[in-house]
Amino acid sequence: MKKGKRPIGKILTALIVAFFYLPILYMIIFSFNDGRSLTSFTGFSLRWYKRMLESRTMMEALYTTFSVALIATFISTVVGTISAIGLSKSRKAIRNLMEQVDNLPMMNPEIVTAIGFMLLFITFRVDKGYLTMLLAHIAFCIPYVILSVMPKIRSLDPNIADAAMDLGATPWQAMTKVIIPQITPGILAGALIAFTMSVDDFIISYFAAGGGVKNLSMVVYTMSKRVNPSINAASTLMVAIITIVLILVNVIPIAAAKRRTSYEIKKKKALIPAVAALAAAAALVVFLHAGSGAGGRPFEGQTLHFYTWGEYTGENIINDFEEETGAKVVLETFDSNEQMYIKVANGESYDILVPSDYMIQRLIQEGYLQKLDPSKITGLENLVDSVKNLPYDPGNEYSVPYFWGTVGIVYDKTKVDMEDLEREGFNIFLDEKYRGDIYLYDSERDSFMMALKALGYSMNTEDMDEIQAAYEWLIQCVQTMDPEIVTDEIIDNMAQGRKALGLIYSGDATYVMSENEDMGFYLPETGTNIWSDAMVIPANAENPELAHAFINYACEYEGAYDNSSFVGYTSANEEVMEVLSGEGGDFEGINAYLPRTDNDMDEVFEYNENTRKEISNLWSRVKIAASNAD
Repeated sequence: MKKGKRPIGKILTALIVAFFYLPILYMIIFSFNDGRSLTSFTGFSLRWYKRMLESRTMMEALYTTFSVALIATFISTVVGTISAIGLSKSRKAIRNLMEQVDNLPMMNPEIVTAIGFMLLFITFRVDKGYLTMLLAHIAFCIPYVILSVMPKIRSLDPNIADAAMDLGATPWQAMTKVIIPQITPGILAGALIAFTMSVDDFIISYFAAGGGVKNLSMVVYTMSKRVNPSINAASTLMVAIITIVLILVNVIPIAAAKRRTSYEIKKKKALIPAVAALAAAAALVVFLHAGSGAGGRPFEGQTLHFYTWGEYTGENIINDFEEETGAKVVLETFDSNEQMYIKVANGESYDILVPSDYMIQRLIQEGYLQKLDPSKITGLENLVDSVKNLPYDPGNEYSVPYFWGTVGIVYDKTKVDMEDLEREGFNIFLDEKYRGDIYLYDSERDSFMMALKALGYSMNTEDMDEIQAAYEWLIQCVQTMDPEIVTDEIIDNMAQGRKALGLIYSGDATYVMSENEDMGFYLPETGTNIWSDAMVIPANAENPELAHAFINYACEYEGAYDNSSFVGYTSANEEVMEVLSGEGGDFEGINAYLPRTDNDMDEVFEYNENTRKEISNLWSRVKIAASNAD
């Protein structure tokens, strides 16, 4: 029986190993992919490693990750070890109480701890940044060190320190020369756990950091919102570092054992892995910090705080602007207009924002924006007329367009009948021929726009009966069509043809069509949303002059081309738009790149607080209905 079970055990072991390591191997392979797809390998290239090394944002994130981890590990190890030794000498009641207090942060969900740190810093008006992230990491690492050290202390003879002092040792010597050598394995284990937890942390860092300070986890989260293979390159670098450390940890003691006496090995081999790991990490910190500088002249030493959507800038625009001006750009990203609004409304200071049309209207109405200085804006003449002087900002007094586009239907030409699209428009999302083969976009505005347009209504309607009808249309869709409600994952999923059709932004459809020739983009004749994201300067901006300079730079051909060619969204610069969509351009023949401008049914979103609240509430109910249908 035992022999018969061995093959099964080996197979299970192999499957477990494959489950853990095949995704890592997959990631490493695709880090060398020439294309942008995360699922289709198009050829070997070091393109994404080059981009990673040239990206100051990623290099600073790596520097922040390892510098915070090293400092937090050192401090938490010292504090945790001393605390554990002190607790061992305390009364039992106090020791038991403190051990429970020590266990609480580890048992708490990380989100609770993260929000607690955020509220603490806000309450005491501490500006969030590198220091607050470091303090948070030290705080959550200390319990792990105490937990690792305490069992070793319990295993010691309780009289060992007294015996050392009876033989003439001072209390300090008793601790450093008698107790600590005995508990060194526990200290090292705690230090390694603290280092690992710090490097790996995302949630606490996300809530405790600010001012543009990001660790690698935060950068990867931002990149994952859109297709960016630099994720693979950065992650592969991390795997390489960890692998080197593991090799050092395992090989160095073996090599040392051949040259040293048994006594020396026992005394020193426990220190070698930690020293090797710290040396490797410290070397990386020095390397990354050395490469994080920027140079220039007109705005030498000044800082621009730029708050925009994740993955919404080109490969080179930030670095090129810094090189030309000498300024440093602190780039922060948001996931939604509402997230951005909360920070601005709470008084956080930025020099440039890139909100959407309706949000710009709201910010103007509530006094959160300052008017642009016409004498300092030189790029408006470069922009296409269709995206200027829109209803949310007549005369472009407050905003300069950045990207623009439409919302339409991305579809698989091999699965979807063009006659169905032309006949049904957005109502194709109710056609049971495509049941279980559609994506809805997890956006209340865009989903209700689709439903309202399908019913022949304005997407800016204030008629509650029409909004209720749109809600019922969406309820029918989720209950009968079995849709998958997604956000940015629709991009790569549709590029791989995983479903027949979905609601998508034109810029994302541009990428999908460039990756898969079987994909198409359709705008129903009943109308859609013509959206615009634009650069604005908040009323509390600390450096509006530098903000004007960046706006001009982003409007000029080189900056606009870099943005649009990399991101895939339509440039507001007319020449760039024509070049990229014209013969030999990156998006030649891709209709999604050129927004439609000749349909009177197309609209621009307007801000209305009453309908916004109602639509937000109804969309939550739609998603609940969708989950119940599943």
